[in-house]
This record gives sequence, structure tokens and C-alpha cells, in this order.
Amino acid sequence: MTFDELSLDPRILAAVKAAGYTTPTPIQEQGIPAVLGGRDITGIAQTGTGKTAAFVLPMIHKLGQGRAKARMPRSLILEPTRELAIQVAKAFTVYGRHVQGLRVATVVGGVPYGAQLSALRGPLDVLIATPGRLMDHMASGKAILSNVEMLVLDEADRMLDMGFIDDIKHIASFLPEQRQTVMF
Repeated sequence: MTFDELSLDPRILAAVKAAGYTTPTPIQEQGIPAVLGGRDITGIAQTGTGKTAAFVLPMIHKLGQGRAKARMPRSLILEPTRELAIQVAKAFTVYGRHVQGLRVATVVGGVPYGAQLSALRGPLDVLIATPGRLMDHMASGKAILSNVEMLVLDEADRMLDMGFIDDIKHIASFLPEQRQTVMF
């Protein structure tokens, strides 16, 4: 199978090819169609097998078909660490570079609030966050999650090991009940 056979937007395929990829990994081959189909999924694969692209590529595809509302992200990705959040944000830069107007913000601890607050003010397609910092922004009314169509729990097992279960439940209570949930 090739990426061309996965029914992704041609703009995304161009970015994938420019990044040097032609053949999806097994997690991508199975995960991308499931995410595109709107199904809730749990994907399990070893580190380095392309799990991030398995949810980022179909997310960009879906987001490229509409526009964000002011201050309400359409997709939320929770990460256990700042480093992973930054890594996922870079994947959006690489794979979404041909999709005009794609707005992605990263909200993580250990970084000054100023740039994060600025990013949360405008229309937002994707919010990538660590649970603690996101809850800070939610408590202050700066992060509004009532329009989230897709929730991704990346490194879900690691987040649970780190004790984030109550934080995840709290955050999820602010999301629409009708949403797609993806765990890797």
C-alpha cells in the first residue's frame, strides 16, 4: 500500500512525499482510515513506527475541510510532556504546510503564558496541550473546548502512569459528548 491509496487530501500527500515517505507503516495503514472514518480507536505500536502521523495526517485532512470558530479548537491533543507536545506541533508544520490557514497552538508548562494566551485568542484548529497547563487556561476562561470534534490522547499509557487520569477526566467533562476519541 502507498499513501496515495489512503484517500488523503492531495496537499497532505504532497507534504508526505516532500518529507520522503511513500509507504505507510502498519499503524498508519490501519489508523489513518479509521480516523478518517470518524471511529473511536486505540492504536498500539512501538516507538518510532509513525503513530504521530497516524493521527496527524487524517486530522489535517478533516480540518482542511472547514474553518475554526474564534477561540474554540476543533481538535485537542493531550500529551504527557512538553517535549512530546512540541514534537507533535512540528509534525503539523511538516504535514500541514500546504493547507492554508491551519491554526495550531501549543499550551504546555515551563513556558511563559504570553504567547499561549495570544494563540488562544484567535481561531484555532488544533490545540496541543499538557493536562496541567490546559487546566490552568480552562480555569481562567482562556481555553474553551465546547467545539472539540476530536480528542487525541497521545502516549495514553504514559499519561496514566504519570497520574493524569483525574486531569483527563476533568478536561473531558468540558468536551462535547459527541466527539471522536483516539488513543495511542
